[in-house]
Amino acid sequence: MNISLNVNGESHTIDIKDGQTPLLWVIRDILNLKGTKFGCGKAACGACTLHVNNEAVRSCSYPIKLADGKNITTIEGLGDKDNPHPVQQAWIEEVVPQCGYCQPGFMMATAALLNKVPKPTDEDIDNNIINVCRCATYYRMRKAIHRAAELNILKEESETQNS
Repeated sequence: MNISLNVNGESHTIDIKDGQTPLLWVIRDILNLKGTKFGCGKAACGACTLHVNNEAVRSCSYPIKLADGKNITTIEGLGDKDNPHPVQQAWIEEVVPQCGYCQPGFMMATAALLNKVPKPTDEDIDNNIINVCRCATYYRMRKAIHRAAELNILKEESETQNS
């Protein structure tokens, strides 16, 4: 079965035998993008969160056949060292990670939340960011989410002024 998808702005056609193969394993093992992590394999922890057509998805339980023709964004495509996404910048400023394993999933979930709710309340965060962090960096993450919202607004204002 051939699956066509756009990952981080690049088109790919994948020949895969089983359409039920989780998107996570295609991203990690076939496309060699290692930022998306395996955590639980049951869509519970969120370590594998990425975006499918701008929606946060737990890729460990998302069959590759559902990704056919869609746009996928992984943590590698969110931003880069020279131009980090506001969420990545906020994570750096607030020194969020401890071990860091779960952080790509948290950042991807946060970016999706900010696309829907540009200035989230603590309640919005509690209701939408339900990933699991074994190191319990939740307090720093909450600060970073609020900071990312500020950075997003500043970025949009700057882009509007430069237009």
